[in-house]
Amino acid sequence: MIEAVSCGGVVIFRGKILLLYKNYRNRYEGWVLPKGTVEKGEEYPQTALREVAEETGVKAKIVKYIGKSDYSFNVPEDVVEKEVHWYLMKSGSYYSRPQREEFFCDSGYYKYHEAYHLLKFVNEKQILEEAYEDYQRLYRARLWNG
Repeated sequence: MIEAVSCGGVVIFRGKILLLYKNYRNRYEGWVLPKGTVEKGEEYPQTALREVAEETGVKAKIVKYIGKSDYSFNVPEDVVEKEVHWYLMKSGSYYSRPQREEFFCDSGYYKYHEAYHLLKFVNEKQILEEAYEDYQRLYRARLWNG
């Protein structure tokens, strides 16, 4: 078993959520939240911000830690047990640019119900639900500026 840790973000601007569309040689296709692997010496929040910036071109700010999701998948040599730590983030604009080197061919901000139905993975849908509830609470309390 291979253990892996990643971090990512639910990035929101004006109530809309940032998603990426990945197409890896027509074998892996779908909409996902930005996330990536923790590098040596990196703290989780640093990883989340770096990965969001690398994969989407967005300079986001962390609002709060949301939680983690766990899942596993098979690779030719073993099974990977993955843990992903998620952060609620805010962006200053609708700008995004998908990272082509990682096989992302589209990115954009979507309304909650659109984002929820577009997301490929159930665990990312659950994280989106939690993050959006937090966002709405902060927005109603006038603590979300931007």
